[in-house]
Amino acid sequence: MDGEEMTIRELECLYRAGKWTEELQRQCLSDSRTGVQRLVRRWERDAQERARVEALYHYEFLAREKGCLLVAGVDEAGRGPLAGPVVVAAVILPLGLFLPHLNDSKKLSPAVREELFSAIMESAVAVEIVSISEKIIDEKNIYQATKQGMYEAVSALRPQPQHVLLDAVPLKLSMTSSPIVHGDAKSASIAAASIAAKVTRDRLMLKYDEEYPQYGFKRHKGYGTAEHLAALRKYGPCPIHRRSFEPVLSMALTLEARTR
Repeated sequence: MDGEEMTIRELECLYRAGKWTEELQRQCLSDSRTGVQRLVRRWERDAQERARVEALYHYEFLAREKGCLLVAGVDEAGRGPLAGPVVVAAVILPLGLFLPHLNDSKKLSPAVREELFSAIMESAVAVEIVSISEKIIDEKNIYQATKQGMYEAVSALRPQPQHVLLDAVPLKLSMTSSPIVHGDAKSASIAAASIAAKVTRDRLMLKYDEEYPQYGFKRHKGYGTAEHLAALRKYGPCPIHRRSFEPVLSMALTLEARTR
C-alpha cells in the first residue's frame, strides 16, 4: 500500500513508529492532503536536524579512524560569573548517537538543555562532572581552576577515553587530545559536556539563591548583570562571591576599610 492509499491517521502512526521511509516521502510529496503535507515538511525538518547532528561527530570519527573508539568531550560552565563555582564536565558519547537539538549550551533554552541533560546522562558511555569552588578560583585564578577541573573530570572517567576533545583549552594528558576553538559548536562530545556543565551549575546557583535570595542568583546565575551589581553595592559580597574578580574585589576592600 502506497502513501496515497493510506489515511492520515495511518501515516501519522508510521511516522511516530519511525517507519517513515524515503520511498514513502516521495509518494507523499504529490499528496494534496494538508495533514500529509504537514508530515512531509516534518520529515524534511527532522532529516535536516539529523544531518546537522551527524556533522557534529566529525572530530569523533576522525579519532576513530586513528583507532580511538572512546572519545571524550570536555567543557566548562561559569568562567565569567562574579559568584559561584566553575563546573567542568567530561562526556563520552556512543559514536553517532542522535540527540535532537544537540548544540553549544549557550544556544539552547533552559528547557531544551534540561531535556538534553537527561538524555545525555541516560545514554552516555561515561559522564564526570566536577565543581571547582570560588575559593580555589581566588587562590589559583579562573584559568588554572578551570584546567584543574578538566584534569579531574578526565581522570575520573570510567572507562578512560583514548582521545579527548577540548573546547580550546590545551591539556597535557596521558592520552592524545585536540583543543578545538569554539568546540562546543563543532563537536557532539564537547557540546554534550557543555550542556552537562551548564545544567549542573545552573542547578547549584538555584540552591545558592535559596541561601542568599537578596542577590537574585536564580535569574543571573552569578553573572555581572545590572541587578547583581546593584545587590552587591547594597549588601556587599556574600561567601560565594569571587574575591579576585572585579568589582567584587574593590567592594570587599572598601567594606574591610570601613570596619577597621
